[in-house]
Amino acid sequence: MPWRLVLRRMSRLICVAAMGIVLLSPSYARADGVTVFAAASLKTALDEIAGMFEAETGHGVTLSYAGSSVLARQIQHGAPADVFISASSDWMDVLEADGLIEPKTRVDLLGNRLMLIVHGRNASPAMLHGRVDDWLGEEGRIAMALVDAVPAGIYGKAALESLGLWDRVADRVVQADNVRAALALVATGEAPLGIVYLTDALVEDRVSPVVLVDPTAHPPIVYPVARIAESDGPMALPFLAFLQGPEARAVFERHGFRVLVE
Repeated sequence: MPWRLVLRRMSRLICVAAMGIVLLSPSYARADGVTVFAAASLKTALDEIAGMFEAETGHGVTLSYAGSSVLARQIQHGAPADVFISASSDWMDVLEADGLIEPKTRVDLLGNRLMLIVHGRNASPAMLHGRVDDWLGEEGRIAMALVDAVPAGIYGKAALESLGLWDRVADRVVQADNVRAALALVATGEAPLGIVYLTDALVEDRVSPVVLVDPTAHPPIVYPVARIAESDGPMALPFLAFLQGPEARAVFERHGFRVLVE
């Protein structure tokens, strides 16, 4: 069997298995709650915001984190989410084209930046251009989210290409399922370097942020949010409104996000 077909079938099996885990979770699909599929980079801030929403309303929030591409495909396969927050407009566009979100609820919620990080604390800041090879050494690797599927990896690859560095480091890239997994590779020392979001670099004390990547070197990093078209959960719209309110704004900004809604 051709290897591409094997990989395609494996991908479908993994997606179905992931959906099954979510569906079997005892906290899933609470009739009075809201189920949110969100990009992995949102975890720290969104966990806090969800707790605030629960305390204020008495309604539960079930959060499922992964790469935006994985979540979008789960939604395409029928996973019963109420709200989707993507780290990429492209994946939200795909779902909108498929009729799987309610366009009138779609809002560009947040912005972010890319950061080059190194393993360990208290590393000295330096310029990215011309130093990547030195930092990698003889056998070092640079951790990134999947460069052809996950937004953080796509943005990171675009930045390296724009800076003329991709060809020099492409064979040294170790790809992770999502940006938090890439962060973990650098935090544990399995990779000396990584490219993650600024907001990820701020939550991990085992890495040092050394270079804030020029935002003109890659497409704008935008997090759109929308209600899923098939959702009948009564708390989806209140949660969307809460995400755009002052309490959530304060949390997002404290964690390094740029809030785009007024």
